[in-house]
Amino acid sequence: MGGILNAIEVSAQGLSVQRARMDAVAQNMANAETAETKEGGPYRRKRVMVEEEEGKASFRSQLNRADTRLARTNRAHRSGGMNGNFETVSVSAVSHQEVADPESSFRLDYDPTHPKADADGYVKMPDIEVVDEMVDMMVASRAYEANTAVISTAKKMAMDALDI
Repeated sequence: MGGILNAIEVSAQGLSVQRARMDAVAQNMANAETAETKEGGPYRRKRVMVEEEEGKASFRSQLNRADTRLARTNRAHRSGGMNGNFETVSVSAVSHQEVADPESSFRLDYDPTHPKADADGYVKMPDIEVVDEMVDMMVASRAYEANTAVISTAKKMAMDALDI
């Protein structure tokens, strides 16, 4: 049962990350022509950065790392296997954060009638390619679908195991 729960835990984290990616892409597409933001200057493309959280992991992986009497006993006591053949899977927690893309730049559009145009008639606009954003949206959407499929399959496997 631990493998099924680990699969659901990993997929739940993946769902959260992919949802944040889709939100960031939607913001980028909506602001592709925003020349002025509340903070000042043109909109900067957003990205979602994902990293492993130190110190936050599943109970089982924390137990495996702990220096306790239980951790020093036979692994079969913790893994669920009677003969100790099951390998415990360590599931790390991940965090995601939406940040302004440090590599994003601006394009200069010639529009002397624009209120934000400089003395030469150029306006700084976000350098966001809508086609690239759509590709990112499709990738995040497919990854989201894959994670939901994993959760559905894990639930079905657990239900089938209960029927035995």
